[in-house]
Amino acid sequence: MRDENCIFCRIANGEIPSATVYEDEWFRVILDMGPASKGHALILPKEHFKDVCDLDEVYASKVLLLGGRIGSAMKKTLGCTGFNLVQNNGESAGQTVFHFHLHVIPRYEDGEVMVAWRPGHAEAEELKEIAKQIKAGL
Repeated sequence: MRDENCIFCRIANGEIPSATVYEDEWFRVILDMGPASKGHALILPKEHFKDVCDLDEVYASKVLLLGGRIGSAMKKTLGCTGFNLVQNNGESAGQTVFHFHLHVIPRYEDGEVMVAWRPGHAEAEELKEIAKQIKAGL
């Protein structure tokens, strides 16, 4: 299903021009217009899914493999030494367009620090309680 009001649906299906690096029957991969680094790409499903919780199994089974393939191509051609696969779900997690998409962000030696956090600390009992809560929601 597509959402005619969704800009990523329109881009993914070729209605709005983009710098496309890959396309198949399921996805269009475009360069991000506000890149975090040189070559930052977005993998857009051609069907509309709000976020990863809405994603169907067919798309889910394909998107991570495609992310690896795109990242590998970036390493070969752009000279990056690594890449991040980033997927945000919900406004508080940084999602700004509510159409599932996977960022493929090339990382370069001595490049800007991004997608990082400082490890915290949790006691074993606290972890057990949190695990119990999450299990209850599955």
